[in-house]
Amino acid sequence: MYQPSSRVLFGAAYYHEYQPHDRLETDLDLMVDAHFSVIRVGESVWSSWEPENGRFDLDWLQPVLDGAHARGIAVLLGTPTYAVPPWLARLYPEIAGENATGRRIPWGARQEVDFTHPAFRFHAERVIRKLVSRYADHPAVIGYQVDNEPGNELFHNHGVFQRFVDHLKHTYGDVETLNREWGLVYWSHRLSDWADLWTPDGNVQPQYDLAWRRFQAEQTTEFISWQADIVREYARDDQFVTTCISYERPAMADDALTEQLDVTAGNPYYAMQDGLLLPAGDDQRQHWTTVGTWALYLSADRMYSSRQEPYLVTETNAQSIGYPWDNRPAYDGQWRQAAWALISRGASMIEYWHWHTLHFGAETYWGGVLPHSGRPGRTYAELSRLGAELEAAGDAVAGLTPDADVTMLYSLPSKWLMQKYPPLSRDDGSPDDRSYHGLFDPFYRGAFDAGLQVRVLHVSQFTGTADELVARHPVLAVPGLYIADDALLDLLVAYAAAGGHLVVGPRTAYADEEARARTAVMPARLSEAAGVWYDEYSNLSSDLPVRGAGSSLELDEAAAGTRWVDGLQTTDAEVLAGYEHQHFGRWPAVTTRVHGKGRITYVGTVPNAQLATELFRWIAPTDRKDLPATVTVTSGTARDGRRVRFVHNWSWEPVDLELPGTFRDLLDGTELAAGEKLSLGPWDVRVLLET
Repeated sequence: MYQPSSRVLFGAAYYHEYQPHDRLETDLDLMVDAHFSVIRVGESVWSSWEPENGRFDLDWLQPVLDGAHARGIAVLLGTPTYAVPPWLARLYPEIAGENATGRRIPWGARQEVDFTHPAFRFHAERVIRKLVSRYADHPAVIGYQVDNEPGNELFHNHGVFQRFVDHLKHTYGDVETLNREWGLVYWSHRLSDWADLWTPDGNVQPQYDLAWRRFQAEQTTEFISWQADIVREYARDDQFVTTCISYERPAMADDALTEQLDVTAGNPYYAMQDGLLLPAGDDQRQHWTTVGTWALYLSADRMYSSRQEPYLVTETNAQSIGYPWDNRPAYDGQWRQAAWALISRGASMIEYWHWHTLHFGAETYWGGVLPHSGRPGRTYAELSRLGAELEAAGDAVAGLTPDADVTMLYSLPSKWLMQKYPPLSRDDGSPDDRSYHGLFDPFYRGAFDAGLQVRVLHVSQFTGTADELVARHPVLAVPGLYIADDALLDLLVAYAAAGGHLVVGPRTAYADEEARARTAVMPARLSEAAGVWYDEYSNLSSDLPVRGAGSSLELDEAAAGTRWVDGLQTTDAEVLAGYEHQHFGRWPAVTTRVHGKGRITYVGTVPNAQLATELFRWIAPTDRKDLPATVTVTSGTARDGRRVRFVHNWSWEPVDLELPGTFRDLLDGTELAAGEKLSLGPWDVRVLLET
């Protein structure tokens, strides 16, 4: 069972086996000097654990664990199942994963195998049992990471597809039910027998695709759960089990996956240097690394969302993270800023990828804490300072519950469907497979830029009575909620009636749980309560200026709608803003209506940063709007109830702020009085305990 540490764990992935020469004692001593308290080991080297089939070499890690323990450094031990040895691929070529039916993934990288295959499972179980039983009793080991960044592939292997068919049989009962639920009358796709079901390669049926993606995520959850159960046979009661999550993996549902584990662990990578500058530019579309300060916070809030509790960071930037052509290590101060930002949103461990920069392999230029020379440099010095600060802050910042002014409902099924059937296009007119985040992210960024803190909530976690939900989530934003059943939509209406402020964005409530477009007036089941409806919509080739409609919503001249417009018609909603355009000007951009004790605000476009920011300032007014544009203030509650604030200056320009109350600076112990000036230098952060 996971027992949170009394301080934020701090360290790096450490692979002594990758070093070109023995420097174990030197490395561990340097870690102590940098205030490291944890390392991660062992998860990438199955061929070192088992050099040949059935011949195991388990002793090489012993000196690492002994040396770490002697210095008070804890260890997270990984299972190596994501990187198979060559002999296993040679002996069992049939375990190769297929990313299209009959097309095997070439061996030579990682995560190439069908982890559901019995031959793989046999050998994976054997190596897991060998290494975990060997080291479970070692006092340095505090927990286990099973596998690594699971869900990288959508497997089309024969066995996977046949289990998918069996899954459909259990779900729908008979082919006639499947024909009806999926609408297979279309284009003559009706099945006469389960054997008629085609493989997913050429599929264009949305209902099929959604079921396929759900099934693939379930396979990943089952695989990780299977490993976790094996590890728990040997783990001590004080050891935890987790896996590290890359949140953009296609075959992974983090809410279901982490239910099988003891704690969430994730890998937030982010653009450094000017990628963290505030105020930020408009074009900050995301990839597996985030761009923009707001997006770093979104990564943190998504990790918290997996279990709605504090989490571990198993990998994040040491030096520059990327490829040989993209080397951009942090400016002085940015490592501290990013770490404290993650901690402010619930991180209980900050662990870097990785200790020493590799001298070989695909990640030669994924910079570690130490450079290729192995000599401590600027990165090491910066992280040493951070380690000392974490020791000084102690238990006041470990396992924080972050505050939230706004909650955003996150829908993995909607995201999956939009990856194949995107409603939005890229600038060149091609389909944007990140359309779900193209709808979701602007609302998150608007709240962030308005000085608000956001809680991300999975649809599966949106449970309870309407009154309970209002108490926990007084403002709820639901952009892009394309896939939703009747019960969820009715609960959203009840939430607003009970006193919540429901903010609805484009594509919400359009399809049911099978991705079938609803026959009701749109937004389905919400239109009457929202006081608006629409029967047409349009993509946009250019941004549309948005102006206030004489309402209480004050808009900047730069406010605009982007990418999408719903052709809203009002029944009895108040129009807050409209478009300046000869055609689209006939429709409102933003409306609002009182519903019961609460309110429903409908946003009929993808707001740009200015429109989204002003909208959230109207929805949830806060004194943070008066802060300098370069400054953020976030807050949370420690496990013992103490209140902590984190003040960041994301720029080169120093700033002075007037303190609204009395505080103690957790990093230097200074007592600060109300009205006193708080000075922040370039790329600086202060951590303040309310007194």
